[in-house]
Formats: sequence, structure tokens, C-alpha cells
Amino acid sequence: MQKYELQYFRPEFNPVSMSFIITALLLLFIFIALYKVFEMKDIPGWYAFIPIYNLVVWLRVIEKPWWWIFLLIFPGPNVVMLMIMGTNTATVLGYRSPLDVFLSGFFPFAYLPYLVYAKNAEYIGPIDRNKIKKTSAQGWRDAALFAIVAAGIIRTYTFEAFTIPTGSMEKTMLIGDYLFVSKMSYGAKMPQTPLALPFAHHSIPGTNGKIPAYLKWLELPFFRLPGFGNVERNDIMVFNYPAGDTVDVEYQADKSFEQMIREEALRLKYNDFKRQNAIQPDEVYQKKAKETLLNTRSFTVRPVDKREHYIKRCVGIPGDRIEVKHGVLYVNDKEADRPDLVQYNYIVKTKNRMNVQSERTALWLKQEYGINFQDQHQLNAEGTLFLFPLTDEAKTRLEQDGNIAEVRQYENPEDDFSFITKVMTREYSSDFINYLKSNGDFDPTHPYFPNTASYTWNEDNFGPVTIPKAGVTVELTPDNLPIYHRIIDNYEENDLSISGDEIIINGKPATSYTFKMNYYWLMGDNRHNSADSRFWGFVPENHVVGKAAFVWLSIDPELGFSDGRLRWNRMFRLVH
Repeated sequence: MQKYELQYFRPEFNPVSMSFIITALLLLFIFIALYKVFEMKDIPGWYAFIPIYNLVVWLRVIEKPWWWIFLLIFPGPNVVMLMIMGTNTATVLGYRSPLDVFLSGFFPFAYLPYLVYAKNAEYIGPIDRNKIKKTSAQGWRDAALFAIVAAGIIRTYTFEAFTIPTGSMEKTMLIGDYLFVSKMSYGAKMPQTPLALPFAHHSIPGTNGKIPAYLKWLELPFFRLPGFGNVERNDIMVFNYPAGDTVDVEYQADKSFEQMIREEALRLKYNDFKRQNAIQPDEVYQKKAKETLLNTRSFTVRPVDKREHYIKRCVGIPGDRIEVKHGVLYVNDKEADRPDLVQYNYIVKTKNRMNVQSERTALWLKQEYGINFQDQHQLNAEGTLFLFPLTDEAKTRLEQDGNIAEVRQYENPEDDFSFITKVMTREYSSDFINYLKSNGDFDPTHPYFPNTASYTWNEDNFGPVTIPKAGVTVELTPDNLPIYHRIIDNYEENDLSISGDEIIINGKPATSYTFKMNYYWLMGDNRHNSADSRFWGFVPENHVVGKAAFVWLSIDPELGFSDGRLRWNRMFRLVH
């Protein structure tokens, strides 16, 4: 095997960082202001510095219900509650203008000390609603704030709505399915970046992902609440995309940073080939590619809970041995249970020409065999060779059609050059392709995990690989380091480097490593059309979001309402 070197960007995400110090200082300024506010009510000022009890006293001073204390427990909604308590504090001090509301809500750490120490504000008390009725705008404001807090708690800790954007889980989950995901099944994750825009994920809607919807001023360590159970094989799981930490602002999560490096490295290699320059080792091109990308493109580093959401089926749990042979999945050396609606790609030969460009034919294929318009691929000019994704049941019915000559499952063999011949011919010369073939470079962008030339796995012939389990120790060698390097260096935040053939972890030579977290193996039911663990590897336990519960609405984006756009038979259907 070729010598492996680290060639990827390690995001600097350390939750135990300056953010805690800054947050503590900001809260301290609020408590310093409360010291004087408490004294205005003949309450000892030093109560403001007693953790938790100071919040109880604060609620009493602004005359709000004691049970609000429970709303302060939940990261995320508690930020909104602190804003509300800040505005109410300004109100009891007699500062009630819209500007006062804004400043005390968004900048309580600065505005409240300013009021009590610079403006010498006095305690007046809350607004007497028996004398001064709420305006319509105030009523709507209060209702909206309550809705934000309540919905935020539900969304973060119980159920969250998701939409299926791609066909990677067809036909179990369909494009356009709207589903609820249970956070309680495995235990809800506490938000790691609680300073975020309500109901937005990683970006402000309408900005194409370019403006983040969160602030990194406060970053919390990973913590999961108790759940109803553990992740089990065959669960359909929603999780944060593991390779989505470093994101190109333009491409977003369509390409991982590592994949962009490999593609740019191939382009640099091709340039040398065209100019008849000496061909350098891949590591040289990858290093140059990384420097080029960092200097010419804009990247953002997302914390775990703000990475893109993916949905796949969990086919392997910690300690399982995973292998794919000729398209068949094996778990612990036994053929895995096959989902009822699993799909594979099939090469379909017809006796006579079939025009999939015809709207009538395309609609017939979709309605009869469930083949989406975007998946109807014609492979020859004669219109007699096609590539279709099919379930077992659809394949059996298609074989019975009188115009079908052959239906055979597509397989990506170990020495497959399909990437080179089908894609690169449009971008690279045939001489370069032949050069790659002669050197056994099956796929120069190495899209399959562990994404290095040392491993020639693909979606149909993959592994074996053992899924890491917390507390288990594995021997490390230069040969197997590509499988574990992202776990060690990125997910579990160690300092990993290589000196010659020596592996160094946190400044010390290492021949083994003990995993800190559990990991999982996820695959889509649309086995030939799914970007899953076969491409980017293990899913850490701190990336697990929840378990798919049920579909409440299903809309086919390819059809009009008269053709069956609303899938009535899928509504309120349990996911399994």
C-alpha cells in the first residue's frame, strides 16, 4: 500500500474555549446590575451572585411566574427567555420605549448596568395592566415570543419536521416526503451553539447558505439527554453530515472539503501531464490543491449541530463488521436483512426502441415502476439500453413486459473504470485516461471511503471494516490509518501527525488508539444512488439527531396535481 499522509483541513472547534469566558463575563455584568436592582426591593444585593437562586429572585423582582425558571433550563429557548427577562427588568425600572425594549433585550449585559449605574434608574414596578391595556402590537409580540419559546423547546427536545430532498432512501422514503423525527428515541442533544436564529438551521433563509444563522460566542460541549432506547440496526436515522464541517460557501455541502482537494489535485496532475512535466506523487498535488483552495475560495467551518442533516438507514452499530460483496451487504459475516423497498440500479435491454424523452413513456415508467424522471437514463443512441433503479417487485414486473430483452443488476466491479470513461472523457484527454489506467489508478478522485489510493473499494465491493466502539483499542499502522485518521484527529479532537512511518498523537508516538465514542454505519436504501458511509465513513454518536417517526405529508415534485402530486396513501404513515 502507498504511504498515507494527512491532507485535509482540521476545523478549529473547541467548545471549552474563550466562548465560556466571554459568556461568563457577559452574565457577570447582568448580575452586577441585578445587585443594585435587588437592593431597590430591599433584597440583599449579593443574592444576585448565587447560581440558580438569583434567577428565582430575578423573576420575583420583575413579578413573573416562578415556573419560568424551567424554561431557562433548555439551551436555545433559554436565550429568548433571558432576552424577555432583560426587557422586563428595564420595564420595572421605568424604561419602556421601543428603543429600551430593543437594547435591554439584545444587549442586557451593557444596557442594564448603564440604567442602574449611569442613569441612576429607580424601581417603579411592572406596568399595571388594570390601568394600561396592552396594545394590539404588544399582544402579538408577547404571543409570538411565547410561541417561539414553546416551539423551540418542542423542536429541539421532542420532534422536529424534516423534508426528504433526494432519492437516496427510495423507495422507503420518497423525494417530497415531509416527516417528523423523534429526538426522544435516542435522547435529545443539547444545542452546542444555542445563540441561533429560531427555526433556522445553519443559514439565514434566503441567503443561499452564505449568512450563518448562529453565533459562536457560546459553544457548549456535547451532551445527550436520556432517551427511550439506543440506535439499533435498520433504524432510519437523521444525523449531521460528518464530512460537512468545512463547507465551501458556494457549493455548501454538495462536496466535502476533502473531495474538492482531490478533484483539484487531479486537475493539477493533468496540467503537468499536458505540459509534459514530471508527474509528482499524489501527496504533492494534494498539498498544492489545498493551498490553492484556501487562497481562492471562501470556506466556513460549522459546529456539529449546524452541519447539514442527512437521513439514511443504520446498517451497522458499534463493533459490527461491515462488508459489501457484489452489491450484497454483510454484517458480521452474515447477509444482512434486506429492506422491503430497497433499490438497485439495473441495466435494461429492450427489443425495440423506447423513447424515454417522450412525456408519455416517462410518465408510464414512473407510474408503473416507480422510476423518477431524473432516474430514467438512456445509455445508447439506439434507445435500447437503459439504467433504471428498481425494487425487487418492480424488477419482476418489468421483466414480464413483452419489449424487455434483459434486466440485470448493475455492479461496480473492483477494477471498474466507469468514472474515468463516463465522466472524465469530457474533461480530460484520452492519453491522460490511458496513463491513469496503466498505473492502476481506478478512480483518481477516490470518492469511496477511506478516500485514498491505498483502498480500491467501491459501492458494490467494499470492506471489510469494523465499526469503532467506545473503549475498544485498535492497532494503528500506516496502512490502516486512513480508516481512523478522521476519528482521531477531527471527531475526537486529538493532534494527529505522521513523521516518516511513525504515527504521532498529541506529541507522542502511537501504535494503538482507544476510541472515546461509538460510531455507526449508514447506507441509503437506494443502494446505487446514495452518498452514505461508503463515501465518507463512520457517523459519530454526537452527530446522531433522531429517529424517523412518521410521514405527515408527501408531495411528488415531478408531477402536477392532476397526475397525483399529492401522495394520499403516504400521509400519516409510520416509517420503518
